[in-house]
Amino acid sequence: MSRPIVVLMLLLLGGSSVAAQTFSENVWRSNADTYHAIIRHPFLEQMQAGTLDRDLFAAYLVQDARYLGVFARALRALASKAPRPEWARHLEGDAQGSLAEERRLQDRLLETYGIGPAQLAEIEPSPDAFAYSNYLLATVYDRPFAEGVAALLPCYWIYWEVGKELAKTGSPDPVYQAWIEANASSAYGTVVEAILTIANAVAAEADAATVERMQEHFRRASRYEWLFWDSAFHQRTWPLDELHGSTPALAPNARGREF
Repeated sequence: MSRPIVVLMLLLLGGSSVAAQTFSENVWRSNADTYHAIIRHPFLEQMQAGTLDRDLFAAYLVQDARYLGVFARALRALASKAPRPEWARHLEGDAQGSLAEERRLQDRLLETYGIGPAQLAEIEPSPDAFAYSNYLLATVYDRPFAEGVAALLPCYWIYWEVGKELAKTGSPDPVYQAWIEANASSAYGTVVEAILTIANAVAAEADAATVERMQEHFRRASRYEWLFWDSAFHQRTWPLDELHGSTPALAPNARGREF
């Protein structure tokens, strides 16, 4: 067999292999660098080791609780654009029901810090949390359904992967262990697999330009996920507030009680 024919066959076989991959397989592989940066972040490493400062975790919980309220709004907006009724029902269900378990866990964890709804409402969103939340809202309201799904997907999926990875060792801190178990649970995995199915089905029917935009949204939102943990770890606030000495608290100063 001549060399050109061999090369052509290899190219064709390789192209078929890539084409056979799903959208989720492609974007996870192409964003492995972001996931590895997340899993190696000191916030998560210290959570697993049980050494993460409780005030940092309290700040994270407060920001995440506020973010989840925005995420539910984004899900409802996306549901209104769903091309299939069953997808619309599923997204509405996530906004109302499936994410409620995560909110219940947050409430329990925040209670250990003595943080109630009144205190929660007084805390300003961090710059990164504010940017991420508004990026999601802008995407689901202004862009087509396919792009909205891709933008929301990292929040679902990365938390599940992080939970499963941390669960391999667990954490000696009961508060952190509860968070790990919730995100690694099979119940949450079922929720993630459902949104993955929707994203793959949408991408399979979309043209190349739409899939490329979906990939861009997935990467941007994945990077925002890294920023969210990094912001909590470094207690990042608005630079001008720091400059003028009026930096708002991102969470009440709370050491936490036994979980």
